[in-house]
Amino acid sequence: MSRPNAAPRPAPATTPAPAGSLTLWGDVAGPVTLTVADLRRDWEQHRAEVVFDCATAGPQHHTFSGPLLREVATRARPRFDPARRKERSRFLLAVSGGDGHHTLVSWAEIDADFGDAPVLLATVMDDQALDRPGPQLVVPSDRCGARYVSAVTGIWIGSPPGRTPPGARP
Repeated sequence: MSRPNAAPRPAPATTPAPAGSLTLWGDVAGPVTLTVADLRRDWEQHRAEVVFDCATAGPQHHTFSGPLLREVATRARPRFDPARRKERSRFLLAVSGGDGHHTLVSWAEIDADFGDAPVLLATVMDDQALDRPGPQLVVPSDRCGARYVSAVTGIWIGSPPGRTPPGARP
């Protein structure tokens, strides 16, 4: 069960993850570190042909393949009751890349009961394996590429602290 007023936990204190790997952590039963090879071996690979506008380089055309983010995220066993939709809808996934790029995806956005967005953790881009740099977050429905995070190193999963805004009734 989630703890709506729980503050985000710090990153797990473990030995450094191998290059090209990512760690799922946060309000989860246990942190999980995965390599690109794990992502390719342990989950069904989905394909996405995308075009997105890059602010600096114009339209980008790419083909990605990899597992669905929602399927990989469940490996860490997020601390919510899967049967309770409202509980699931409060959770966020904060994705961090090796270059310092960060973005957010809501659990509701990727959940089959809500947005059902086919967001990928790509293991291959344009027929090139991503084992060395690490997986890439791919959001096929986005018109611009701002949420495409290269070399994903970590995904924090959790619910933001519940607060009542000033002047609002609890």
